[in-house]
Amino acid sequence: MKIATYNVNGVNGRLPVLLRWLEETQPDVACLQELKAPQENFPLQAISDAGYNAIWHGQKSWNGVAILAKGEIQETKRGLPGDPEDLHSRYIEAIVNGIVIGCLYLPNGNPAPGPKFDYKLQWFERFISHAQGLMARGIPVVLTGDYNVMPTEKDVYKPERWLDDALFRPESREAFHRLVSQGWTDALRKLYPDETIYTFWDYFRNAYGRNAGLRIDHFLLSPDVDERLVSAGVDKQVRGWEKTSDHAPVWIELK
Repeated sequence: MKIATYNVNGVNGRLPVLLRWLEETQPDVACLQELKAPQENFPLQAISDAGYNAIWHGQKSWNGVAILAKGEIQETKRGLPGDPEDLHSRYIEAIVNGIVIGCLYLPNGNPAPGPKFDYKLQWFERFISHAQGLMARGIPVVLTGDYNVMPTEKDVYKPERWLDDALFRPESREAFHRLVSQGWTDALRKLYPDETIYTFWDYFRNAYGRNAGLRIDHFLLSPDVDERLVSAGVDKQVRGWEKTSDHAPVWIELK
């Protein structure tokens, strides 16, 4: 079973890239972030024609998350619990092939400090609480998406330049490490503990060409899913396609 995550940076504007990637790589499940489309403008027909069922949580102009699957999807949650006044479309959860899959788009948080950074940390706390509840149930869970956090210096090109950025500030990294310490496995780091791996390259200053990237798209696996992990990787070449997202898809394979 192949599960992927991809911040598409606009599902309609980059639909040709998304469809090409789905056709070439054929993931069984694909979690998407930054749809940047209201609920009614999700390109369901094109996704269906590509062979996928879909659930999505849209939002005009910003945010938005979706889960695509070749098989049946049973939606279990829409929106992150803990703040009924939070209207951002940043979390959707479903059961696919007996696995609970949470697809998330964690807030960026810049500029930091400030209200946006406060919101990022508050959202993070709610997510940590929700993840703890999932872990306590002892069920197979995959939590994947754009976490907007580089957990360690190995996950960022020239870390000294990012010290004041919301994605690399100590508060963000500490929250991520607290999350992982509940018992989750960072899939890419398990398989590639020492390699330089990036999942995002800015559009500016030839970042992709220089491989000046960040690792901010992550897979966290519950213990029984971790036992089934056989491979993982980044479809880096997709970042080099025309009119592509600034993120590359990330994937895992489970036996």
